[in-house]
Amino acid sequence: MLGEKRIREITDHILACSTADQTEVVIIAQDSQLTRFANSTIHQNVAERNTQVNVRAVVGKRIGVASTNDLSAEALQRVAETAVTIARLQPENPDFISLPGPAAITPVHAFDEATAAFTPQQRAQAVANICRQAIAERLVAAGAFSTTVYETAVANSLGVFAYHPSTEAELNTVIMSDDSSGYAAQISTRASDLDAESLGREAVNKALRSRHPRALEPGRYTVVLEPYAVQDFLSTFAYLGFGAQAVQEGHSFMAGRFGERIMSEAISIWDDGLDSRGLPHPFDFEGQPKQRVDLIRHGVAEAVVYDSYTAGKEGKRSTGHALPAPSTYGPLPLNLFMASGQATLEEMIASTERGLLVTRFWYTRPVHPRLVIVTGMTRDGTFLIERGEIAYPVKNLRFTQSYLEALAQVELVGRERRLLSGFGGADYVPALKLSEFNFTGATEF
Repeated sequence: MLGEKRIREITDHILACSTADQTEVVIIAQDSQLTRFANSTIHQNVAERNTQVNVRAVVGKRIGVASTNDLSAEALQRVAETAVTIARLQPENPDFISLPGPAAITPVHAFDEATAAFTPQQRAQAVANICRQAIAERLVAAGAFSTTVYETAVANSLGVFAYHPSTEAELNTVIMSDDSSGYAAQISTRASDLDAESLGREAVNKALRSRHPRALEPGRYTVVLEPYAVQDFLSTFAYLGFGAQAVQEGHSFMAGRFGERIMSEAISIWDDGLDSRGLPHPFDFEGQPKQRVDLIRHGVAEAVVYDSYTAGKEGKRSTGHALPAPSTYGPLPLNLFMASGQATLEEMIASTERGLLVTRFWYTRPVHPRLVIVTGMTRDGTFLIERGEIAYPVKNLRFTQSYLEALAQVELVGRERRLLSGFGGADYVPALKLSEFNFTGATEF
């Protein structure tokens, strides 16, 4: 780790070198380690340490951004000069007001010493547990186990300085036979939270149960979606419409619909960077404090997230959701939560006369952003439900479905939630039962 003292030395040096009217420095340092496995064998163990320094220079209403990972004094001076040179070559942005000034930040604890010290041997032991379970059932295991230490810092010439260390651990696995597969994954700030035994058992059981899948005609089916599938909804909503820029440009599904019910009243979605159940981070990449933003409240479109630029265009304050400049996406929510309900997964299945149990979606792509029509496929365990019981596994299906319309047809919401890797962050999501979902094609596997 660089440490707060060394990072402040770097930011102070760049700010002193810059001749811009305003200057911002963002530092993202990471020390990451990754163990990959395939064919039930570890085939790769890698470690990477890197520090990215981004400098945003403001000259009048012209903005330039330059970056480096060379921390020498000469390189830091050069990146400051480069950002200014780029700014002077840019057209003026009449909507730009100013970089933000200092604001009180509520600290959150997201650093775990044991995770920072996690060894390749410890990761190998977890992987071995999963592989042994697969081999015992004559299945094949693949996946990855990563641990990362992050240091994030933001400083600017208006007096902002914010520093946050954190750790992150993620384990995922796909277990396969010749004609089936199962999946399990988990992410946390603590490696000790990742239960390799349980994740391996979950994926192995799904692979065994999904053997010998049968063909099923496409059509509209009631679906029970496990959290892995539900998480794709949140990632899609995040980058298609939960940010102010998408609303201001008119292509967000939220645009013109605030105060309107656009989902089932059983659905509430919010972003909260201070909630320890997620991957907490107290400030954004402008050094502004994270605020909880209720995006969907009981199905009603309530709000979107802002950075200083999009907030300035509306005379508002940033909600603490800026991405590193330059950002083509604008502000985005990275710590999403969906409210839980009262049903268990078993109760959802038992209440279904005929439908599908879907483990997760794969290779999903937007077709119509404003309507949130998405196409994609099922993967790693899809099952026909008949008369409240799982009848048999089915071959994967392609869908083309509006996620908005799907969440207007919620019958049950899961009691338990799972933290899963999301679009640039992590999402805390339950299972859902939806009365109708449109499957448009079948596959051969």
